[in-house]
Amino acid sequence: MQKVTSADGTTIAYERLGSGQPVILTGGALCDRGALRPLAEQLAPDFTAITYDRRGRGDSGNGTPYSVQREVDDIAALLDAVGGTAAVYGHSSGAGLAAIAASTGLPFSKVVLHEPPYGPDDVDSSEDGGRVLELIEQGHNREAVELFLMMTGLPKPDALATAALPGVAELAPTLAYDFAVMAHGTNGGGTPVELLATVKPETLVLAGTASAPFMVDAAHRIVSILPTARYADLPDQHHVVPPELLAPVIKDFLSR
Repeated sequence: MQKVTSADGTTIAYERLGSGQPVILTGGALCDRGALRPLAEQLAPDFTAITYDRRGRGDSGNGTPYSVQREVDDIAALLDAVGGTAAVYGHSSGAGLAAIAASTGLPFSKVVLHEPPYGPDDVDSSEDGGRVLELIEQGHNREAVELFLMMTGLPKPDALATAALPGVAELAPTLAYDFAVMAHGTNGGGTPVELLATVKPETLVLAGTASAPFMVDAAHRIVSILPTARYADLPDQHHVVPPELLAPVIKDFLSR
């Protein structure tokens, strides 16, 4: 494990595997750097794969008050640590964060957005999100995680099982950060059209054909907005894709 210091003084923990062109892997809700380590291991023979703990998770600090810009600053600090430029892969809300970071002009060589969960523009999910935050404030972390996972389309039995896994409920307070990321640049939700339109690096947008329909729809909307994006299906895959199936798709895009 290595550490960098972000602009506000917060320590961000990261690991690097492999050698070659660097790619920063940005995880989604309820994930620390360990969640993307299997993908990093698949990429490592050809790339320097960087996994990190987003602030408030794992071995990273949690400077306050929280802001989305501070999470962008964390990625900027990682870029400096790996030589000033890198590709970036983001999964779920991590894809939302990667898109925000790219829109600010950070020097990404390429961008991979894997199912950022932008909701339909005509649906307001703030009520459910507000309930998740209420449960966290009341100390009901496990229940908050269960509700959040069901919001994403996970069947209730799977949501209950995931929330019961060791360490997952402890990450519940960082769900507030994920909500802030996904609402950034929007008017109460939906797709941040103006933000996405400013993303300049070549971008690959991924979605599993077996994922929740709103995530597949969001992926197609993103491609229609981004000036340099293309779309790729992950056949028969859900929101979480086995790394041995995902890595070749990422490698192919980054190697071109």
